[in-house]
Amino acid sequence: MPEFPSDRVRPPVSVEAMILVTGATGTIGSEVVRQLAARGEKVRAMTRDPAKAQVPEGVEVVRGDFLDSESVTAALAGAAAVFLVAVLGPADGGRDARLVAAARAAGVRRIVKLSSIGTGDPDYGPFGTWHLPGEEALRAGGSEWTILRPSSFASNTLGWAESVHAGRPVPNMTGNGRQGVVDPRDVSEAAVEALTDSRHSRRAYTLTGPEAITVHDQAAAIAAVVGRPVETLDLSPDRIREQLTASGLDAAAAESVLGGLLFAREGGNALVTDDVQEALGRPARSYREWVEDHRGVFVGA
Repeated sequence: MPEFPSDRVRPPVSVEAMILVTGATGTIGSEVVRQLAARGEKVRAMTRDPAKAQVPEGVEVVRGDFLDSESVTAALAGAAAVFLVAVLGPADGGRDARLVAAARAAGVRRIVKLSSIGTGDPDYGPFGTWHLPGEEALRAGGSEWTILRPSSFASNTLGWAESVHAGRPVPNMTGNGRQGVVDPRDVSEAAVEALTDSRHSRRAYTLTGPEAITVHDQAAAIAAVVGRPVETLDLSPDRIREQLTASGLDAAAAESVLGGLLFAREGGNALVTDDVQEALGRPARSYREWVEDHRGVFVGA
């Protein structure tokens, strides 16, 4: 399979032109597409299966697969700005860097990369290295770039809905460790701002919620909203590893994620920043606010 081209530079296009969103059907990407379209921006959504994509009217949908460099190159054609959601596991960092090179070769002038909290911090173990090649490639180039490093997503607890409906305990992978759980809508909004406003250029934002909370705190927030108790069940490292593997992660990825979870369990991911306020000019949404806005998911039929 050919590598992404890095030596064929096209003339730059205006920053008011096409914005390409990769990962356009995911949690963050789909909301970025929606917000950009609501602003009247010209948006191209890249997805592996365009037939299944549900996007606002006027959004162009194209096929693109990170494992198919030709499809990505075609999706990049004519784009002025791009939102990169690329790393799929510990072995994908090189591909992430090549995506940056491909974007620059296509004449993209503004690149916003979705990274992760702890990137570059050795305390996070292997998980902290996943996004490093892409971040380093961005910093080494001359285009406008912004890096978004979100903490744990509030939406990760959507997987608890079935247990909440059935009155079963929800899984606790991080014990009493606190995390700055962030509303993914804040992450998407920060991405939109960075894609459309050059004042965010050459900034790395660590995006968190307004406070560091535990899984027990999250369960209590859901209980308060649905009006019934929500218990938690602590999982052993071996059980967590089994669940990560069952979700489709290979052994290396599962071990990396497990290391990050255990680091959080020990209190290592309790960082809270004001970067949402800095990027958006307003406070970060709380986890309780996210739950209230998704009440129907947890109340059920």
